[in-house]
Amino acid sequence: MSRWAISFSLVVGWVASAVAQTSGGTAGETVSLGALIQQGGWAMYPLGLFSLAMLYFIIRNSLMLRERAMLRPDLKDEIEAFMRRRDVAGLRALCAEHDSLMTTVLDAGMQRVEEAGEFDPSLVMEAVEDMSNEQMVGFMKPINYLSIIGGTAPMLGLLGTVSGMIKAFSVISQGGMGDPGKLAGSIGEALITTATGLVIAIPAMMAYFVFKNNFIKTLSTMGRLVGHYLNVYRFANKSEEA
Repeated sequence: MSRWAISFSLVVGWVASAVAQTSGGTAGETVSLGALIQQGGWAMYPLGLFSLAMLYFIIRNSLMLRERAMLRPDLKDEIEAFMRRRDVAGLRALCAEHDSLMTTVLDAGMQRVEEAGEFDPSLVMEAVEDMSNEQMVGFMKPINYLSIIGGTAPMLGLLGTVSGMIKAFSVISQGGMGDPGKLAGSIGEALITTATGLVIAIPAMMAYFVFKNNFIKTLSTMGRLVGHYLNVYRFANKSEEA
């Protein structure tokens, strides 16, 4: 697990602990997780699924969006060697063997060279851009799921709050004002679901912006490297003649 997954897990654990402490009736009293779920009512179950999904996407993105894994700088010398020799078949075999963002985009450009029988910069760049956009959509999907979780969790918590307040007013209308215990469960449901929704939304949105910004930076770096590799191929014969 990467440092980002560990950091966000610690944030979730700390905030959840704070919510449990503040939910205790007296000073220093804490409430167990099971008691919080029971007191929060029905909304705690979908919120629990949201929290699991959030942790899953944080861990998944931390593993899949590592810059080194996407750009494969360890293959730089091999790629340049194939480019200088203009060995399209050998380069495509290397890309197929080492699947990554960089090799997938580069392979699309080399496929266009293979199909055309010559290096046409406009056609090659068109293929590279098309594949880059396709890959960007694929990588952004799990990042965007964190944004969806971050935006939906507070609304679901608010829905649980409304449900709890409806129950509280129902108890009051039935003459429960003289018994605070009858109101405690409904009011507790109203407060806990809102807090839980925010506990989930805050780290989800933090993770979304961190992963999104890092991925955009990686895409920019990839564009520069792909341009470098294509220039090596394009000017290979000229450099040999010089």
